[in-house]
Amino acid sequence: MADVQPFRAFRYDPQRTSPALAVTQPYDKITPALQELYYAASPYNLVRIILGRHEPNDYPGNNVYSRAASSFRHWRQQGILRQDTPPSLYTYSQRFILPGSSTELERRGFIALGRIEDYSAGVVFRHEQTLAKPKADRLDLLRATRAHFGQIFMLYEDSGQVESLLDTPADPDIAVTDEYGVVHRVWQVSDPRLIDSVRSAMSDKKLIIADGHHRYETALNYRNERRDTDPSLAAQPSLAPHEFVMMTFVNMNSPALLILPTHRVVHSLPLFDEKAFRNSARNFFDIEEVDSSLDASRASAMLRKSGRAGTTILAVTPNRSFLLHHPNPSAAQVFNGLSIRQQSLDVVQLHKVLLENVLHLTEDSIRNQQNISYVRDAAEALSHLQGSPRANIVFLMNPCRVTQVRDIAFAGEVMPQKSTDFYPKLLSGLTVYALD
Repeated sequence: MADVQPFRAFRYDPQRTSPALAVTQPYDKITPALQELYYAASPYNLVRIILGRHEPNDYPGNNVYSRAASSFRHWRQQGILRQDTPPSLYTYSQRFILPGSSTELERRGFIALGRIEDYSAGVVFRHEQTLAKPKADRLDLLRATRAHFGQIFMLYEDSGQVESLLDTPADPDIAVTDEYGVVHRVWQVSDPRLIDSVRSAMSDKKLIIADGHHRYETALNYRNERRDTDPSLAAQPSLAPHEFVMMTFVNMNSPALLILPTHRVVHSLPLFDEKAFRNSARNFFDIEEVDSSLDASRASAMLRKSGRAGTTILAVTPNRSFLLHHPNPSAAQVFNGLSIRQQSLDVVQLHKVLLENVLHLTEDSIRNQQNISYVRDAAEALSHLQGSPRANIVFLMNPCRVTQVRDIAFAGEVMPQKSTDFYPKLLSGLTVYALD
């Protein structure tokens, strides 16, 4: 099934620049403010490659992609990024505090190359749909740099065998603490016998994309593009670098595999009335009006308690709060084409029922985020109701479960966008995979 390979990663030389000042969050998690901080941190910060600044005088020969390629080329020539000699795997540990608590967790995985597979092959499975614009952007970057700077976050399932093989008491080769207090540690593994044992243990695994759907499909599109450009490569795909992409593999049974909820803030509706919302929503859910002054902590506790019995969504307006639960089975017509598995997801109930049928947002407007924004932190989401006159209603969610992601993916189905927020994110720049 999964074809896992060692590789000779490029890594930041700590004698030339501190990795802590050079690595970044994934490109799609870099806000404008964080981009500026990264630019100021180091002239070799990876943001210059994965999310460079647009300049007023950009033109086809001088733009974010050409500058990214130039930076990568120069950093290699100057030894800022040095390539490891032996083909290796890279054990990857993340220690973090469970948000909202004082509990420390450690999630372990490993970085390696994984063969790019069509979804139809039944090896790699997705759980979210992708958008054309981000893929076009990532494809232009990949064409220019011919390298992968971040890893696709892949899930596999076993009893802990692979993690045991890679367990080590040695000091890490890289140790970085990120902006959120997460400690990232990396160990190079170059023992051929150990690598073969890991590859053998992974050979029967199916893989689920946790994070990185756009980058995976970009790598897939680039692979197909290269096959079309040079048909001779298609005859020997195992020899072609573009047939692989850099991945971090994590056991989905790990107790430290954490999914956070992503809350929705609906704003700028031309007409919104709290009473009309309640009257319409009660056709689809049992509704309880709750204390309108509740804070994020009480809201989260209420969601957890009610969510044990099934779908629960908390809708909060500037003046009122409603707990929605026990969806009405007679409303099945709004889920046309969706399986029972998909209908059981809180996020599907939210999108198909409340966003589309109660607030009358279209799928395109949701996809393009015209009247909706996504917020991880419940307190931040609620603050929009006081801080922004444009905010109409906030929907607070319980997180999706890993088993739900697994079942949806293996069934060949998808969830709405922003259904899962795996935490913490994998840092970009810990290892780099160059195609040439």
